[in-house]
Amino acid sequence: MCGIFAIWSKKINVAEATYFGLFSLQHRGQESAGISVTNGQEIHTVKELGLVSQVFTKESLLNLNGFAAVGHTRYSTTGSVTIHNAQPFIANFHGDPISIAHNGNLINTETLRAQCQEKGYIFKGTSDTEVIAALLEQSSNHNLEEAILEMMGVIKGAYSLVIMGLNKIIALRDPLGIRPLVIGTIADGYVIASEDCALSVVAAKRQRDVLPGELFVIDENGTHTRMSLQGNLGRSGFCSFEYIYFARPDSVFNGKSLYSIRVKMGRNLFREHPVEADAVISVPDSGTPAAIGFSKESGIEFAEGLIKNRYIGRTFIQPDQLLRDVGVKLKLNPIIDALKGKKIVIVDDSIVRGTTSKKIVKLLRESGAKEVHFRVSAPMVMNPCFYGIDTASKNELIAANKSLSEIQDELNVDSIGYLSMEGLLNAIHLPKDSMCLACFNGEYPIEVSNSLKKSKYLFDNNC
Repeated sequence: MCGIFAIWSKKINVAEATYFGLFSLQHRGQESAGISVTNGQEIHTVKELGLVSQVFTKESLLNLNGFAAVGHTRYSTTGSVTIHNAQPFIANFHGDPISIAHNGNLINTETLRAQCQEKGYIFKGTSDTEVIAALLEQSSNHNLEEAILEMMGVIKGAYSLVIMGLNKIIALRDPLGIRPLVIGTIADGYVIASEDCALSVVAAKRQRDVLPGELFVIDENGTHTRMSLQGNLGRSGFCSFEYIYFARPDSVFNGKSLYSIRVKMGRNLFREHPVEADAVISVPDSGTPAAIGFSKESGIEFAEGLIKNRYIGRTFIQPDQLLRDVGVKLKLNPIIDALKGKKIVIVDDSIVRGTTSKKIVKLLRESGAKEVHFRVSAPMVMNPCFYGIDTASKNELIAANKSLSEIQDELNVDSIGYLSMEGLLNAIHLPKDSMCLACFNGEYPIEVSNSLKKSKYLFDNNC
């Protein structure tokens, strides 16, 4: 996932604006956070492991002075959780510093990494973002835009990037536009963000999406755009899971409200899998809009059956066995009066491994629920993702290894129903070939090698 925020302004405190922008994108990554600021002469960076509120202090922000900034909050897919993999990543481009923030995942990282090492690059971390930095550092082209276009010709996979030089910000997306990146305007400048929910916090107005394959450039002369040679593929591949789960419900993608889409998913879910019950509850917060839609379509009352503890976050302290046994109760607490003696429909956005879902059902039954009917506002997750989502390997995906009746037994529910592909597409109301649906149907818009499938995601030979 990862969250990216960048700003160009000579009137606004760009470090402070980026700090608040990253707060709005904290849901996209909780492992590390960082901000780089340029004053035209130098780029200063503060980054560390932890949440945005843990990484930055008032004093550290005061030391970040300039007219442009880029920030990042990280969720790791390629590379371990170490400070060397925290972003923005600082590189040297022909004697000048550049700062790189990346959301996505490259699928030819190992090949490119080996090529860069053969040319003498010494890697400090393990992330694919450092491979991007290495390619730019080793480019023979002294023009940053040209070097980036050259780089886009060799990297494969999903990438939304913001690359900041001393006097320039360049935002770009991969040719399929798998990960989001939006452009906003403020009084004297521009804002780039992974989601438009981060624009309003700095009073920026949404302008448009960065197009697939586009370079959107901000500098002293204003803005201009360039298209990569890889940008005319005849289709796009925006991640369908952004609509289902990742992005905040108050965000808008491709002109469509995510909240409205998720409510429609819930409506379609009831039409496909009706049930008689006393109450509809959600797995908060991601399942709530779909649960509301299910309630509206069915006429079954929506109730708060589970309360989410919003103050847990990441502590970086390994829990002892007692806390492991407590499990889901650390994050979710049941409201007994809403559950006891009642037939309950619980709605969640997806089921991946099934371990958390099983614990939630156990919690509902222990709280006195008479019946538990599980409804999922997405199709079955049958395949892992290679484009920036750290899903389980195929042999860990419950839907890839068990039948519907076996899943029902595994979760100990009275019934279970998943939204169909048709119901999902109807809710999003976009053509099938404008999205990546590979986690559901196995049709990867960017070809993934069998060696990568087997070595990294433990596929069997029949996948």
